[in-house]
Amino acid sequence: PDTITYNSVTSACEKAGQWENAVRIFHVMTRQMLEANTRTFSAAISACEKAGMWMQALQLFVWMTDRNVQLGIITYNAAISACEKGGKWKKVLQLFNEMGQCRV
Repeated sequence: PDTITYNSVTSACEKAGQWENAVRIFHVMTRQMLEANTRTFSAAISACEKAGMWMQALQLFVWMTDRNVQLGIITYNAAISACEKGGKWKKVLQLFNEMGQCRV
């Protein structure tokens, strides 16, 4: 399987509400030494966000920035929504401000 295949499976897990499987597939992909891209991260972050797993969503977001993967509006929105669901308002505002600084 290639990155496109892993992205499809991660996205399918996200849509099915299977956040644990989405994250597991994401980690399998990275162990296979395949390059995770914006779509990969966004699907995994969105899966965590939809399940109310704000901490896992933020961990993926930080990992994404550490790897210099391009951040997009979908990724920021998922991270912001995850933090909102977790009651992390300071982090919501921080991410919102970062979006403006990065011109996303």
